[in-house]
Amino acid sequence: MAKTLTEDVLRAAAAGEPGALRKIYNVLAPSILAYLTGKGCEDPEGLTQDVFLTVFGKLDTLTGGLSGMRTFAFSVAHARMVDDARRRERQPVLAQFHPSADVRSTVSAEETVLESGAGVAELLEGLTPRQQEVLLLRVVGDQSIEESARIMGCSVGAVKQLQSRALKILKERLEQERKEEPVHEQIA
Repeated sequence: MAKTLTEDVLRAAAAGEPGALRKIYNVLAPSILAYLTGKGCEDPEGLTQDVFLTVFGKLDTLTGGLSGMRTFAFSVAHARMVDDARRRERQPVLAQFHPSADVRSTVSAEETVLESGAGVAELLEGLTPRQQEVLLLRVVGDQSIEESARIMGCSVGAVKQLQSRALKILKERLEQERKEEPVHEQIA
């Protein structure tokens, strides 16, 4: 299974070709599922299926090529997450990040933070909901700054600022934890 999509695959999927639809699902579903899971959705698998029912129903009307389709898919996922949060407003549930579901191929500074050993929910504690949203879209959803801004309905500058502040908070927290770790002396 290829981890990238082509415009030809998108055109074939818009024409209803089952193999192309499957390829789009196989490439995008893990990121959508990880995003919904990271946001603490009650049934992330069911919501992921709902996202793809919506996306596949609109493929023939989407503009912007692959980027437009990815942004639309995450916009739908965001809307489903908001609906889910409203439904269980008084009983929030945090879900753990599952690294095996993460199909990204490049290592980023954000990924380094995630590899520190703490779970996503634990890392996100203390961040504002908007900072959490930016990190989940950018790191888990692998969305660009521009795509994240469109999904969140804010400016590119706001996304950059939210991400910068959130990463600074995480960095300071990790540095503080390292300072507090006991030093093990070697016995000669």
